[in-house]
This record gives sequence, structure tokens and C-alpha cells, in this order.
Amino acid sequence: MEGFVRLIENLPLGGYEQNVFVHGAFVLALFVLVGLALLFVYSHYLQRLAKKTKTEFDDMILNHTKKPFFYLILAYGLKVAVLTTGITGTASNVVNSIMAAVFALIILRAIDVIIETWGLTMAKKTKTNIDDVLLPLFHKMVNVIFVIVALLWILKIWGIDIGPYLAGVGISGIVLGLALQDSLKNILGGITLILDKTFQPGDKIKLESGEVGIIHEIGLRSTKLTTFDNEIIYIPNGYLANSRIQNYTRPNPKVRVVVPFGVEYGTELTAVKEVILKELKAMDIMEDPEPLVHFVEMGDSALTFEAKFWVKRWDEAYGPKLEATERIYNALNKANIGIPFPTRTVYMNNTK
Repeated sequence: MEGFVRLIENLPLGGYEQNVFVHGAFVLALFVLVGLALLFVYSHYLQRLAKKTKTEFDDMILNHTKKPFFYLILAYGLKVAVLTTGITGTASNVVNSIMAAVFALIILRAIDVIIETWGLTMAKKTKTNIDDVLLPLFHKMVNVIFVIVALLWILKIWGIDIGPYLAGVGISGIVLGLALQDSLKNILGGITLILDKTFQPGDKIKLESGEVGIIHEIGLRSTKLTTFDNEIIYIPNGYLANSRIQNYTRPNPKVRVVVPFGVEYGTELTAVKEVILKELKAMDIMEDPEPLVHFVEMGDSALTFEAKFWVKRWDEAYGPKLEATERIYNALNKANIGIPFPTRTVYMNNTK
């Protein structure tokens, strides 16, 4: 740096060679020309070469770092110009602060390219929305960290003791963490749900509280569940990450349908099974596993049965269940098998 400054100072500048400000202006103009030349090389040579490659990484690097490098050259030229004039103190600190900010910007832009490139690669290889949630979150965290580092660097340039500020940042972080405890829990819960692949948009689930619906969207803070009444339920991710969830679409879309019914006491059990199985096999359902009819309970007023069969997809189960219920009722009536219903006997005491 000092050798470069002496070289500039020894350049002949006519009658103004003794004026330090003329030297400084000349240095700054020289660096401006160097910066413009760099922009020319970027636009007419480097970017053309980058377009010929198969990857987009080099194109993104050039697009994101072209202007920051230009600003870094100007800041460095301003620093050399200030040293040439012999001005120290505040002016030097201002120039050094500008250089620190520009350098941090260049590093941040390079990290942006890496994150975006990795995100594009992940999006092509995975079918989940992990890149839609985790990458923006990670991107924001990196930006915040670099802004804090740049500010601390600038404070150090100005000779300010950053120890008390670091302690203050630590205390503020604790207070902020306690204040945002629920929000942070929801954000971490959303990340956990995505990484564990608990469910994905389009899955039918049943919450621990009993609500049933289809996952519409998994957000950073909450998950949207669309009910079968076309209503949206917003559920905090922290609650979902710590609750019991029934996923109807895993491990595969097929699902078993159960239709309970009852017959009168004294009815032949074999006859009931034969009648109902005949009706189930006449339906458009899966043959493997085959439909079954189980006698499950001797109830208070009826013999309780369950008709069980499988369908290929959970979203096709409602129609066959209604059809099976209607077929069972008609088949029992046609076979003269009584269908009981709750009754109550009242005894009247006719006393005077």
C-alpha cells in the first residue's frame, strides 16, 4: 500500500504536482477507470464464456459479484486517495468502513449464489417442499449474521470497544428468545415436520383433536388443513410436531372401509355372513385383500357385525361405504333377517 502511494506521489502532474488533493483526485480517477474496465471485461468476455458452460453457477456468480467488485475497487481507490493526501482520522475510518461493508456484501452475494444453486439442485431431485421453507429461512439467517458481523467490524474500525455490545446482544437475545418462544417453537416444528416427512400437501390426516382434512400447505409457522366442509384450519406447527397424527395416505393410498350393522338375536350367523359377502363381492372394490364379515359383539339389543373391504384410494372410500350400507340394509330385508332397534318397555301401575 505505502509503495503504491509513493509511486502515485512521484507521478508528474504539471504545475499541480505539489497539490496533494490533485494527487488524490488523480488516484481516484485512475481507480474509477480500472473499475469501468472490470465491468467491461465482465460484460463482454466473462459472461459470454459463462453462457457457454452447462452449469448456471458461474453465470450467477458473475451477475451477483460484478457490481460489488466495482464498488470494492472504488472504495480501495478512495482509501489510496486519502492516504495520498495524508489525511488521517475520521476520513480514513470512513473509507475503511465503506471497504468493510463492500467486502461483506461480496461475501454475502457469493453465499447467496451457493444457496440458490443448491436450492435449484434440491428442487430437481426432491418432490417435497423442503426447498420452499428451509432455504428461505437459512438465507435470512445468513443475511442477519453477516449484517451483524459487518456492523461489529465497522465498530472495531472506529475504535469502539465491542465487548459491552456483545454482552448486550447476548442479553437481548435471551429476552427476545423468551418473547418469541412460541414463534420459534412453531418454526422449528415446521422444520421437523418437513424433515421427518410426517405429511405432505394433498395427504389426508386426522388430528389428535379429531379434525379430519387434507393438507393444503405447510408454512414456516403454521400448516393449513382443508376440511371436507371446504374450511381452512390453521394449525401451529409446534402443536403438530408434538401431537399424534393419523395419516390415511401412508404407507400407500389404499384404505379399509368398515360398515357396522346389527341383526336380531336368534338369527343364524352363517346366513348373515353369506348374504352380506355376496353383496360386497358384487361391488367394484378390491378383491385382494378380500372382503370380510365379522361377528364382533353381543350387544344390548342386537348381534353386532362389521363388514370390511378395501378400496384403492382413500379419496374413493366414501362412495363405496354409502353403497355398502344401502346394499346391506336391502339384503337383510330381502332375506327376512330382522334389524333390531332400541326399544323401551314401560310398566304402568294402575293403583288408586
